Formats: sequence, C-alpha cells, structure tokens
Amino acid sequence: MHSFSEAFAEAASLLLSFDPALLEIVSLSLRVSLLAVLIAALIGLPLGALLAIGRFPGRNLLTIVVNTAMGLPPVVVGLVAYLLLSRAGALGPLELLYTPTAMVIAQTVLVMPIIAGLSRQSFVELHSEYREQLQLFGLSTRAQLKVLIWDARYALVTALLAGFGRATAEVGAVLMVGGNINHYTRVMTTTIAMETSKGNLAVALGLGMVLLLIAFAVNALVHSVRVRAERAAYV
Repeated sequence: MHSFSEAFAEAASLLLSFDPALLEIVSLSLRVSLLAVLIAALIGLPLGALLAIGRFPGRNLLTIVVNTAMGLPPVVVGLVAYLLLSRAGALGPLELLYTPTAMVIAQTVLVMPIIAGLSRQSFVELHSEYREQLQLFGLSTRAQLKVLIWDARYALVTALLAGFGRATAEVGAVLMVGGNINHYTRVMTTTIAMETSKGNLAVALGLGMVLLLIAFAVNALVHSVRVRAERAAYV
C-alpha cells in the first residue's frame, strides 16, 4: 500500500497523462449518467407539470409517492431492478442484467423522482403567482404550460443538474445491476470502491479527483443558473 503522498502523486500522474483505462471508465460513467438524466427528464418534467397544474383523481397520492421516491435508498432500487432483470424476472428475456443498459435503468429510477419533484415545486410556485393572469387571458392548459416552462427554465435546469449530480455519485444500484465488469460496466464509483478495497489508492484517488471536479462543475453551473435567474427577476 502506498503512502497518501505517493498515491496522490501517482493519481495526478495518471490524470495528467490521460491514462486510457481511466478515460474509459470516466467516459462510460458520463454516458450512463447523461442518458439516465435524459430519460428521467423526458418522464419527470411532464410528470412534475402534471402534478402541479393537473386536476385528476389520485393526484395527491401520486405527489406523495414522487416525494417519497426522491429519497429512495439506492440499494433498494438496485435490488428491485436486479429482480426484474434477472432470468426469473419480468424483464429477464431481454438479458439486460450486467449491461450498461441495466445501469441506465437503475439510475433513471433514482433520478426521475428528483427531477419530477423539483420541477413540480417550481411549476406550483409559478402557477400560484400567475394563476389570475393566465385565467384572464383564457389560455388553455397547454398554453399555460408553455408559459410556465419558459419562466421556470432556470429552475428546471437546476433540477436536471441535481439529477445528474445524483446519478454520477451513485454506486450501490449500478454495482448490483452492472456487476462492475472490466471494460464493460465499470464506472467511477464502483471502481473507486473496488480499488480502495484492493489497496490501489492511486486509481481510486484519480477517479475521486474526477468525481470532485464533476461535482464542482455541477455546483458551479447551478450557482450560475441561480444568478441568471435572480438577474432575470429584476429585469
């Protein structure tokens, strides 16, 4: 086992030399997380809007379910996804277990409620503020939704970034359904856990640095979006 200073120096060397193995892992991690966020957004944003301005039986119950799902334990999601994707599961014939697709599915399930819940809150606040004006102009539900989406665009971007941050940090669910297979389903978080247990701190630290940089970039983007939203509010 290396000392921390030696491991840190080696990790920095791996990053600066653009080590192919690390780049492969980082690339797969980003592809899986971005695809999961995209799918989650396609489901979560309309669902958030529906819960905010729609009126239908079971709306309150569905809202509670979405809010509860925002805090789903990753291992529970991983277990359910594993059971569904295993040979004996409902989706077993698709043979998706231990593939990147299975990891995308698990991350989508984790991220979608976050995007739906945050977007719903934004839509609720704006709809409450603009309800009288929207009714005065006699806009249809679809037209109202277009107005709300435009005015909530900064908040919606923040919701998507929050979902992406959640996806990139996930380890439990993707490990259960992905299997951490070298050159196939090995992502940053699962590799960090594995390499740390093996005592290979250089690789673990290198990927940890990448994760920190991604987290910093996401938070910087969130801050930038909030600043833009505050400036737009005063225009």
